[in-house]
Amino acid sequence: MALKIEQDEPGVPEWVVTFGDMMSLLLTFFVLLFSMSEIKQEHSQAIVQSLRQRFGHENSIAAMVPGPVSPMNSAIARLASMGRAQRMNTMNGGDKVKAPVGDHARVRAIRPADETTLGGLIEFPEGEGDLSAEAIKTIEATAAIVKGKPQKIEVRGHTTARPLPPESPYCNHWDLAYARAFLVRQQLVKCGVEEQRLRISIAAENEPQSISPVEEERRKNARVEILMLDELTKDLVGTAEERQQKYSAAGDDAPTRP
Repeated sequence: MALKIEQDEPGVPEWVVTFGDMMSLLLTFFVLLFSMSEIKQEHSQAIVQSLRQRFGHENSIAAMVPGPVSPMNSAIARLASMGRAQRMNTMNGGDKVKAPVGDHARVRAIRPADETTLGGLIEFPEGEGDLSAEAIKTIEATAAIVKGKPQKIEVRGHTTARPLPPESPYCNHWDLAYARAFLVRQQLVKCGVEEQRLRISIAAENEPQSISPVEEERRKNARVEILMLDELTKDLVGTAEERQQKYSAAGDDAPTRP
């Protein structure tokens, strides 16, 4: 009598498929690690931005203040990415975002302190107080980010330490710094920023951004800073008792729901 020999079904065991998938994932992971350690900074920045967007980093943090306002973290993250990406180098890994400082994005912590949340930087030609077309575009882009918020905005004027020429229309550096800040304030109002939110301050030549003897670096001191502060506009009007009475009265007059 012939013996019946059982033969295995053709193909590979199921565990081999799972093992192969795991090995492929590990290989991909190590290739990614190797790539991030070898490629240029702008390429790695593009990878980091993509990972942050995929994992929902932009929407993970709640708004800075309660109410119908956009999350503050999304604007801050956008500003941070603009300073690193440089739009003019987009094809080499730069992030495709609208930069409030033009194609040469250079956003920084303007005045590192707890009261400053975000801001913009407007540069001027040394000794001049007129707004250029590029400066107007910078103000418009910054206004699009800060308008509609409840926080106070400070417009701070600066100058270089270089003496003004005799034919200058400005009396001194303080006069020039104020003229610059006032023009930026007017442009912000034209862009839809509420007047009651704006505050002008001037430092003239007393707060230089750079003290380098290099002329190119010294010219960066001729600037106006737009700072959104961690203080609410409504908290700076009247006393605390008066504000409480005003809001209580407004609440009493509001129609009640059935």
